[in-house]
Amino acid sequence: MSTHAATISSATVSASAPASSLSGSANKALTLGIIGLVATAAGLAVSGGKAVAFSYLTGIVFWTGIALGALFLVMIHHVFDAGWSTVLRRQFENWLSCMPWLALLFVPLIISAFVAPGMIWKWTDPSYDLAQVGGHGTVAQDVLWVKKSGLLSTTSLVIATFIGFAGWSLLANRFRTHSFTQDTDGDIAHTHASRFWTAVGLPFTALSMTLCVILWVKALDYHWYSTMYGVWFFAGCVRGALSVGMIITVWLWNRGDYKGILNNNHMHSHGMLMFAFTVFWAYITFSQYFLIYMANIPEETFWYSLREINTDGQFNTWGYVGFFLLFGHFVAPFLTLIHYPVKLSKTWMPRIAAFIAFVFLVDVIYNVMPSLKKITGDAYPFTSINLLWIATSVVGVGGVCVWAYLNSFAKTKLIPIRDPRIGESLTHHE
Repeated sequence: MSTHAATISSATVSASAPASSLSGSANKALTLGIIGLVATAAGLAVSGGKAVAFSYLTGIVFWTGIALGALFLVMIHHVFDAGWSTVLRRQFENWLSCMPWLALLFVPLIISAFVAPGMIWKWTDPSYDLAQVGGHGTVAQDVLWVKKSGLLSTTSLVIATFIGFAGWSLLANRFRTHSFTQDTDGDIAHTHASRFWTAVGLPFTALSMTLCVILWVKALDYHWYSTMYGVWFFAGCVRGALSVGMIITVWLWNRGDYKGILNNNHMHSHGMLMFAFTVFWAYITFSQYFLIYMANIPEETFWYSLREINTDGQFNTWGYVGFFLLFGHFVAPFLTLIHYPVKLSKTWMPRIAAFIAFVFLVDVIYNVMPSLKKITGDAYPFTSINLLWIATSVVGVGGVCVWAYLNSFAKTKLIPIRDPRIGESLTHHE
């Protein structure tokens, strides 16, 4: 136990339980989520299965990304035996409670691969007529699919998705169980066990996340390939999770839950991580674009061309989205988070965090929705009715995630009160 452990006896113990019951808020979140999911389903009668399926995929990839980011942050904490982040770690552990529900919500997409093969992923139906999206012949006649058919199949999709969600849910369960149990018995063996699961979980999550995002998103246009895609998604996931974590932290601080626990140094360190991953995202995204631009290979460049110009040479609305991502993902966060006072501000940081999370959503939309193509091969405009189904999907899946988080929050201690590094965290300084 840390030599500072004695300092938690009064201030922390009184703050270790939620300040008030959140069952009402959790029920409201679940109700909102159900309404969003029902509204998304109703969209089938308006826009058809394909448009709604792409929109739903966007929503669930966004929230799964944030959950994976939270999982990575918990594991990063353990692998570095971090001290300062101990008091913040609990909220990421609470957020991981949504992982099994995300797996359940993904099931309709898997079912669609059997009931309506080719509707989302063309390669789930080898007889799919590529003329429907501006191509020629069928998928089975496409030499690029033939070369990749060992991976691009319905069987691979099901296996990868199952292994991914099963493994992520197991890891989430192990970290949560050991952390929550340690609150009761104070056994350091739980800390050692968490480090063990981190050693197993980091490579597994990195590989499984990369495989899943390739199959779920990148393979929507299966001709395209990029060696940077998994790292791009990782950067977005962690940025999204850090942003959600910042919003939760300031919310709890303003409620008074963190009184005597958090200080400005926690805010600053959290803000530095947000800044660091802003630069990391820019590096990865620029590297991907630059490598593809320099190679100038049609199987790579078409992905960006689809998101900039139509087949008739006219600039499309997705080009403006790309410029917004450059500004929203990098320029704006970089120029704000670089300032020391901003990272300490409980007024500005949740706003910046909400903006970063929103831009991550736009980035997922930018990666998914242009693959929903017209018969000419052009992407449907960004400003279409599909934005409505994206919104209902994000609200629907997000409502379930918030409900799971609030339920977990109400049942657990506010911070890991008997973690061996809790004292160091409480006295964190720059």
